Amino acid sequence: MSLTLRYMQLPDIQQVAAIDKTCFQPPWSRDSYAFEIKESRVSHMVVLDRPVEPPIAPARARQNGWLSNLGEKLRGNGRALNRRGNIIGYGGLWKIEGEAHVSTIATHPDFRGNGYGEILLAGMFGKALRLNAEFIVLEVRVSNAVAQGLYQKYGFSRCGRKRNYYRNNNEDAWDMRVKLDRETRRQFAGLYDDLLDRHELRDAYSWKARPRR
Repeated sequence: MSLTLRYMQLPDIQQVAAIDKTCFQPPWSRDSYAFEIKESRVSHMVVLDRPVEPPIAPARARQNGWLSNLGEKLRGNGRALNRRGNIIGYGGLWKIEGEAHVSTIATHPDFRGNGYGEILLAGMFGKALRLNAEFIVLEVRVSNAVAQGLYQKYGFSRCGRKRNYYRNNNEDAWDMRVKLDRETRRQFAGLYDDLLDRHELRDAYSWKARPRR
């Protein structure tokens, strides 16, 4: 499957917000995403998408003009898809002084278990390196062992516990972080090369400058 990692843009918000709603409570508002994309000077929002291939229409449907508006909107399994592609995951990174903070990361439930969350994490890791961050930090639910395992793979370690961090159920969060020293950079290079070997991936995010607004 061909995948593209790229900066989030305004037309992506509808799909991103739909994924957010299935993954988090409470979800971010659409206005929050618009702010991150258009106005925030510290935010680097990313999406992972795959191209949408239109179905082959039967002859009768073609004769009836069924394809005339297909380019505007396609529907797959009841989910609206825009012409950019089917967004299967997204993330956000804030660069504030010497610290890069993973503000959010999620994969659509239908696509979990395929390594796409790792692609998003690696993209933001690479972005933090490009931005010359000294550390990357994030929060994760204490019950989310799968995510913690992924973060530890990339060198994150627990540095503290934030009590009642998640508003929907008051669950605690681990504060996890990794220092971007020479050894961490070397290890990341190997992990990133392995991702490229395993996936048909075009990275138009981690080593690209933020688009001008």
